[in-house]
Amino acid sequence: MIGRNDACFCGSGKKWKKCHYPDAGNLAYKENLKDVYKKKYGILLKTDKEIEGIRESCRLASKILDATCQMAKAGVTTNELNEFAHQMHVDHGAIPAPLHYGDPPFPKSICTSLNDVICHGIPDDKPLKDGDILNIDVTCILNGFFGDCSRMVLIGKVDEEKRHVTEVAHECLMRAIDILKPGLPLYEIGEAIESYAQSQNCSVVNQFIGHGVGIHFHESPQVYHHRNSTKTPLAPGMTFTIEPMINLGAREAVIDEKDQWTARTIDGKASAQWEHTILITDTGHEVLTTWKKDT
Repeated sequence: MIGRNDACFCGSGKKWKKCHYPDAGNLAYKENLKDVYKKKYGILLKTDKEIEGIRESCRLASKILDATCQMAKAGVTTNELNEFAHQMHVDHGAIPAPLHYGDPPFPKSICTSLNDVICHGIPDDKPLKDGDILNIDVTCILNGFFGDCSRMVLIGKVDEEKRHVTEVAHECLMRAIDILKPGLPLYEIGEAIESYAQSQNCSVVNQFIGHGVGIHFHESPQVYHHRNSTKTPLAPGMTFTIEPMINLGAREAVIDEKDQWTARTIDGKASAQWEHTILITDTGHEVLTTWKKDT
């Protein structure tokens, strides 16, 4: 957590308590910061009202993801998962953001990335089988706001290598989240992820990134999961995804020439990914893509 005597995250060189500390004597600090970040970095710092809308969309995305993951078992097709998730969006008055997104338009409502598929896997009629690992990625639009998250599911008895890459990917995400606070330069996220992945003999995909999200599906900043030199300091009101894609083998991805979406590992080895949408708060961070079953 940032301390009152720490350097302010805005880069002024002043102590936080003398600059952008959110006390009663500094009521305009958020509006000032919003203007600075939009002009300097192209980053949209969200208002309290926008944050609440994004929070609700993230909770719904997490709820849909949780229910869809519970349905993922041997014998179930990823098309069945897609249809289930799509209906949950409809039932809650939401829109699945991936559907018809991009060029060519993505044809389904969720992404299902199986075994050596790194990301953007398209649901189909092939049944899941014992030993598969599956990433399910849900992004929903609720009342105009976006929530984005993904999770791995292990189908039946999974071999040690696939289990290992799945666990490493999750740990990479959690280590990156743990350090988040105002003032942290963006490159620290990639450093936390890649240093751990390499220590576990895994690689970090560098062709895909995390991103700002909330008002739009994809916003600034770009969030690199590998080592980089992006010094943009995190600030309260930033909402973005962290979604490290971790491979057992080489880091490179190959895009399917036919569908122009499915990204597979270049060597056919397994890949795993977990994702949360995060809010930077005045003193730390909040994971937005969670929900309580009693709410």
